[in-house]
Amino acid sequence: MTTAHSPRALLGGLTPAEFLARHWQKSPLLIRGALPDFDSPLEPDDLAGLACEDGIESRLVEEQGPDKAWQVSHGPFDESTFARLPESGWSLLVQAVDHYVPEVAELLGAFDFLPSWRLDDIMVSYAPPGGSVGPHVDQYDVFLLQTSGQRRWQLGGKVEDDAAIIPGIDLRILERFEVEADSDWVLEPGDMLYLPPGWAHHGVSQSDDCMTFSVGFRAPSGDEIVTGFADYVGEQMGDSRRYADDDLQPPSHPTELDDGAIERVRQLLLEAIDRPDQIAQWFGRAMTQPKYLDQLVAAETPTDPGTLRQALEAGGELHHSPGSRFAWRNLDDTRATLFADGDALVCDAALAKRLATDSPIDASVLVWPEAERVLAALLDAGSLSGLEPDDADS
Repeated sequence: MTTAHSPRALLGGLTPAEFLARHWQKSPLLIRGALPDFDSPLEPDDLAGLACEDGIESRLVEEQGPDKAWQVSHGPFDESTFARLPESGWSLLVQAVDHYVPEVAELLGAFDFLPSWRLDDIMVSYAPPGGSVGPHVDQYDVFLLQTSGQRRWQLGGKVEDDAAIIPGIDLRILERFEVEADSDWVLEPGDMLYLPPGWAHHGVSQSDDCMTFSVGFRAPSGDEIVTGFADYVGEQMGDSRRYADDDLQPPSHPTELDDGAIERVRQLLLEAIDRPDQIAQWFGRAMTQPKYLDQLVAAETPTDPGTLRQALEAGGELHHSPGSRFAWRNLDDTRATLFADGDALVCDAALAKRLATDSPIDASVLVWPEAERVLAALLDAGSLSGLEPDDADS
């Protein structure tokens, strides 16, 4: 049995600790045979079918499009779109395939050496020979798993945030891309490439039916963190806390913003943000926000906790809804905050840990206090699915 401390084929024979110390957010890692027995649950036609559905985010990138070079089109598409495409030089990309195909979502279990709340989604790309999205940079960690065909990857090293990009197109393709020495590989099915943020890379399909699974990780920008937390703190403070100057002295110049005024504002800001408990509450909500808010379906009527208990005791099960995100944080030795899809519930710490796992939820969780109340709230919010309120009567 593989443990958190034992070497993994997925990491090229490194332990999770060794991988995190040497490569995570530091340097790329090519892993031959990372998942040699992985059998892709998707065929190219399956991916094209997803790209034709409403509400699924997809893009078509054509190096020589009908209107311009590096033309980007957004789905949903139809059969006529794919029928007009040439035999080479284009790529189809579909986001969050793990939300729609449970067999794809199962792949995320292989990355349990990383916090689950850092995971974003699994994007799947298909390309005939010569298909590419150009040399570019991503601002997040990504594992690129080759699942069929061959793709050539070239790396150009870590680039500055202000690196020049080609103007006038809808892709952030680098104007200059120089391949680093010993950073040019062709990946076969089962091979994987890890890239930290900011690393220039260029992938080009080498064969028919080239498919790549991109396991990406959430990395909110500094702007998103500052503005998001400021909004949260502002809501908590309300209007009653205001700028105050009961130590005011007669000013030398009535129009001057003096040091005293600036210091009062600084103190107000520091008192508002220097609250680890508030930071944790906001961050838990922020990092469990669903990728697509409209994907979760809330219950039309409130769930009765007693009826829910009966349904579970009768053998029913609940599951995390596709696209749901869970995390938890201890408040003390016995209580914790359970974060689910941008909301927060306080409950027994052991219950929070159990509900945050992907395992099916059955009657065994009812041993914890308030379990049915918490489950009912999660079911009503759409974070859990699998039981209706009248299931106990069936």
